Amino acid sequence: MDWNKSKTIFIIVFSIVNVFLYHLYLNKLTDAQNVQVMGKTPIEELLKMDNVTYDELPPYKNDQFYMSARSMIFTDEQIDKLENQIVEVSDETYLQSELNDPVSVLNEKGDFDFTKVLSKYVLNGAEYELWTVNEETRQALLFQKVKDNPIYFSRNAMLTLHWNEKKEVTNYEQGMLEEFGTFNRKKDLLSPIEAIGNLYSRGYLKQGSKVKYMKLGYSTHVQVSETQVFAPTWHVRVELKDGVIEDYFINAIEGMIIELQHEPLEEENE
Repeated sequence: MDWNKSKTIFIIVFSIVNVFLYHLYLNKLTDAQNVQVMGKTPIEELLKMDNVTYDELPPYKNDQFYMSARSMIFTDEQIDKLENQIVEVSDETYLQSELNDPVSVLNEKGDFDFTKVLSKYVLNGAEYELWTVNEETRQALLFQKVKDNPIYFSRNAMLTLHWNEKKEVTNYEQGMLEEFGTFNRKKDLLSPIEAIGNLYSRGYLKQGSKVKYMKLGYSTHVQVSETQVFAPTWHVRVELKDGVIEDYFINAIEGMIIELQHEPLEEENE
């Protein structure tokens, strides 16, 4: 064994490790300094320095809890009451329907209006609120509400409407939750400005961006067997300097940024 050669290799390796550890130390030191600066400087001033603006912040009550729920089992009795449609149910909890006679989703002004479809053809349709309309894919995505708070991107609390080239709804998929309960919490909810500050401190709010909209809802926290637990969640919609719109979700108790996305439908996987 060439000891001199081995010693040289060890020296190089240890040097690389030392550089790496020093780099980690500098990063942690910088983060700590940033936290100290954030602690000393009001978030409003920091946002103003970077020209990050926001509209009037929403009122909120500091009384939200972690929430539990179970998927609704659709019964034959419920299905029999649905008019003008052929219904199939998967795993007892996921309803797929095809309308015999398509129903228009346009109002007299030619704008999208799903009121008729929700009130007449969807089970408990009034419990859903519109999230987005995609004219390219001819789909509308709606979320189930709990006391006017939407449950974001849970397949078990989601309604998806599909329409044809005449803008008439032809079919839909529905999941629904029931048996809601709450869990005690030890921390206060993040206020709207604290949620914005959370995004800013993590580098999500760039210079010149604007917070356009905020709403408190729920997102999936954990699923245990058939029971799901949902966390209070701030939805923050941001317009970047170049006009691009981005949506962020923040656990309103723990402050974590949550990555949420639309789970593909079976039809989209084909």
